[in-house]
Amino acid sequence: MKLKKLLSLGLSVVMSASLLVGCSSSSESGEQESAGGEGEKVYKIGMVTDVGGVNDESFNQSAWTGLENIEKELGEDKVKVKYLESKQDADYVPNIEQFVDQEMDLVIGVGFKLADAIEEASTNYPEMQFALIDAAYPEQPANVTSLLFEDNVSAYLTGLVAGKMTKTDKVGFIGGIEGEVIDRFDYGFRAGFEAVKPEGEVMVQYANSFTDAALGKSIAQQMHQKGADIIFSAAGAVGIGAIEAAKENGKMAIGVDQDQNKLAPDNIITSAMKNIDVSVANLVRSMVEGKYEAGKVVVNTLEMGGVGIAPTSDKNVDAETLEFVNAEAEKIKSGDIKVPQNKTEYEELKK
Repeated sequence: MKLKKLLSLGLSVVMSASLLVGCSSSSESGEQESAGGEGEKVYKIGMVTDVGGVNDESFNQSAWTGLENIEKELGEDKVKVKYLESKQDADYVPNIEQFVDQEMDLVIGVGFKLADAIEEASTNYPEMQFALIDAAYPEQPANVTSLLFEDNVSAYLTGLVAGKMTKTDKVGFIGGIEGEVIDRFDYGFRAGFEAVKPEGEVMVQYANSFTDAALGKSIAQQMHQKGADIIFSAAGAVGIGAIEAAKENGKMAIGVDQDQNKLAPDNIITSAMKNIDVSVANLVRSMVEGKYEAGKVVVNTLEMGGVGIAPTSDKNVDAETLEFVNAEAEKIKSGDIKVPQNKTEYEELKK
């Protein structure tokens, strides 16, 4: 299907706080059949990962955690969840088709790379409901709900932390694949760091991958050799490799999407949180409660608790820095600080 330009976070969207208070690979979970009694509706939810897989310690895993949590909260007599892993881009369509055949009530695609496949399915199966994480469309399909996040804001806050904690005034950013989503992390982080260290240096490199941990480790090691003492990665498993390099070289790292401190408790000083688990759980809850609104674009903001920094930040970040970051976060909420989402906005703010 011809690739269509995705809607950026900065374009006008419909914000719905009611949804947020919130042969292909076929690794699956939640295989049991409905335990509900006769006449009771059991909502079947299917999740298709991107190529990072369900155990990526990042956004795929966070989305799946949200589904597991809502299944546990509401009970299997109300909700049944299942996932299919995509090992390559070619798996997206057949994985979605598999869930269509299983007559899921909602099929969730995790990541902007599934945008075309979800859009195609929404056209082919207008009677079904779909959701897409991290992307929306210029013309939002009536049966697709998009969940977007202010990644630039969470990245900005981690940039402030990096600016306060660097000893060399040199830090790094490792991106997975260039695009609107990673741009938000990239330029948000740069802006935050430079707000504290205007004369400092941010080394930036893209891996063109979300899965190559060895490449991430190699890139991080090169940045360490050039003087970077803190590296922020928004790159899936590539970032896991960068964290390994931080452990080996005694450097600092910043996690992404979920609290990654457990991967290197002494090295990961903070994480740019993207509360996908909460957003996904609330989306399913709205469906069960009869409050689901199809075709919406939901932007999960700092003010709504959709993004932020990890609660474990206080383990490795001094109280004075955290107080400063919290104060800056309030300025963002009030509109006193504008955080760039892309290169154009970033360069405009630097003028």
